[in-house]
Amino acid sequence: MQSNLQVTPAIVDHIAELSHIPVSEMEAKKLADGFTKVLKVVDELSAVDTSGVEPVGHVSGLETVVREDVIDEAHMFTQQEALRNAPRTHDGYFVVDQILDK
Repeated sequence: MQSNLQVTPAIVDHIAELSHIPVSEMEAKKLADGFTKVLKVVDELSAVDTSGVEPVGHVSGLETVVREDVIDEAHMFTQQEALRNAPRTHDGYFVVDQILDK
C-alpha cells in the first residue's frame, strides 16, 4: 500500500511553528525532502510480509531484571536532612524559580 505522501516545505514550516522551532527556507526544503524519503522507506517496510514473525520487545536477547522495591531506611534522608542545604524552602518543600516562558 503506497501512500505517496509528499511532505512540502509548507508542512515543515507549520510543524516548526507549532513546535516553536525556527527553520529557514533552505532548512524547510531539506527537511521536507528528508521526511518524504523516510515516509517512502516506511511504505516499503509496510509491504513486507511479517505474518510469520513473532513480535519482540528488543532484539539483543537481554532480559529485564526486576528486583523487589524494598525501602532501605538506613540509606534514607529525613525531610529535614534533605532540605538542610537548600537555599529556599517552604512548608517542607524545595522552592525553585519558575522557568516557563510562554
